[in-house]
Amino acid sequence: MKKKLISMVLTAATVLSMTACGVTAPETPATTETPAATETETKTESTQETAQETTPAADAITLVMAEVNPLDTIVGMTDQKFKEEVEARTNGSVKIDLQASGVLGSENDVLDTMLGGGGTIDISRISAFALTSYGGQKSMLLSLPYIFTSREHFWNFATSDLAKEFLQEPSDNGSGVRGLFYGEEGFRHFFTTYEISDINSFKGKKIRVSNDPIMNGLVEGLGASPTVVSFGELYSALQTGVVDGAEQPIANYKSNAFPEVAPYMILDGHTLGAIQVIITDEAWNKLSADQQSAIEEAGKVASEYNRSISEQKEKEVLDELKADGVTIIEVDDITPWQEAVKPVIDANIKGLEDYYQKIVDMK
Repeated sequence: MKKKLISMVLTAATVLSMTACGVTAPETPATTETPAATETETKTESTQETAQETTPAADAITLVMAEVNPLDTIVGMTDQKFKEEVEARTNGSVKIDLQASGVLGSENDVLDTMLGGGGTIDISRISAFALTSYGGQKSMLLSLPYIFTSREHFWNFATSDLAKEFLQEPSDNGSGVRGLFYGEEGFRHFFTTYEISDINSFKGKKIRVSNDPIMNGLVEGLGASPTVVSFGELYSALQTGVVDGAEQPIANYKSNAFPEVAPYMILDGHTLGAIQVIITDEAWNKLSADQQSAIEEAGKVASEYNRSISEQKEKEVLDELKADGVTIIEVDDITPWQEAVKPVIDANIKGLEDYYQKIVDMK
């Protein structure tokens, strides 16, 4: 009994000693994951899944795209839509580096670079007639004076099988570029530094051209003198009197601040500003079949977008110009203008009469 009592006392003392020293008995190891650990692993799995969904299947290809006009123009907005669609439809495997406001040069500078090779410019939005000087005979027809009587007339062509043939022409000719899609930036009109009233107001005046044979003939038909000036130098040329006038679509006229130096515009609508986006064969051949297909689909969407915004944008800008004090002259009878330029039409459709007639009949 005495021994048992001593044993109990010693055991109690040991427990008290361990408590005083802060020692505790080990806990049983957990057999389940903590909520925090489960959440972390779930987030990791989710991130991995997202990365797999958005990461391109191959290394991204970056294509440099040139635009001579600012991004807030009809063509600039069309370019941005095309860029967005390409990058979305290729899952980011093709990226478009859009360089606007002429930072890569005039249209002719850009075409010289693209046709010369080297890969520094892969895509460009150009005026359809810009290819005329590079052997684009079919494209030349689109810039003939008064060939399109309305926007609907143009879009009847732009969505036709004939348009596909026109887009393929430079590649077929070995020029090293091919067309992707058509669009338009509104009818082109003349604007001047001096007050004008009708067709007779052009006689003896210097009108800026981009060294295009059709435009040269048009200006000469009006009795004026065609004067070659690059687009980037046009503002100063108007300001200093190097030229007395020029021509542009309404939206481009405003966005490039030409009303500041040439506040008179006559709405003759001599040409619809047909545009096309082209890509070098070198860049095209870098792409997989799926990427090429995606770019073609992106072009269709961008073309439809261009069609949806062009007319409304043009009306808005025209109202703004009138409010800003620009003198806008309406043309009541276009017949004298058409007669004045008939020689340039006859001279440039030789050998292409059938194509010309097909376009005329699409109205």
